[in-house]
Amino acid sequence: MQRWRLVVSRCGPAAGSQRDGPVAWESALTGTGLPVAGLDLPAPRPRYAIAAPLPQGMPGEAELVDVWLTERLPRWRVREALEAGLPEGHRLVDVYDVSLGEPALPGMVAASVYRVILRDDGPRPEAIRGAAAAMLAATTLPRQRPKGDTTVAYDLRPFLDAIAIESFLDGEALRMTLRHDPERGVGRPEEVLAELGERAGGPIPISGLVRERIVLRDRSPAPPPEARSVAPVRGRR
Repeated sequence: MQRWRLVVSRCGPAAGSQRDGPVAWESALTGTGLPVAGLDLPAPRPRYAIAAPLPQGMPGEAELVDVWLTERLPRWRVREALEAGLPEGHRLVDVYDVSLGEPALPGMVAASVYRVILRDDGPRPEAIRGAAAAMLAATTLPRQRPKGDTTVAYDLRPFLDAIAIESFLDGEALRMTLRHDPERGVGRPEEVLAELGERAGGPIPISGLVRERIVLRDRSPAPPPEARSVAPVRGRR
């Protein structure tokens, strides 16, 4: 038995309905020709696990997926098969072997890092930077969230780990790290943008939103100190 961790990017047609995701992955893994665990059962179904589903329509630059094989194979062979067989709209960035005894991937997710491209017809960067500083300094951020035909009160602050506004030659971008909590749920970038807009003097129009990476507990390093600052970081990615 072997357990591989895939790092994949997602864009384009992959941003379909959430229900299509598992079907697309099961079909793709079945067609790779790899000895994926579960395909040898009377009711074949490949064994895999997605770290954290992406919201519908959102691109991801480094999504994590675990796949189990019934045989030990060299990395080049696994990579070659996966590069030709991922679901539409996905691209393999990396693949590496992980311990079979490692905890379930979804339970290891600590946070998601998002990059938001700001348009220039909203609040000034200085106002957004000040709003971000105030949010990080707050002990609570009470908000209302729609739920069915009603709304529920919640505190946004526990989900907010880091937020920074960065200056580029062609504009400004926000980078935010939002926590995942097994009991409370996950931080949502649109909720952070709404709170920022209320504090910065108006809605914050954006031209793009992408999840850059997923932070795992006890494996990924903590965000760098500068990510917890609201001072601009100049230069391009």
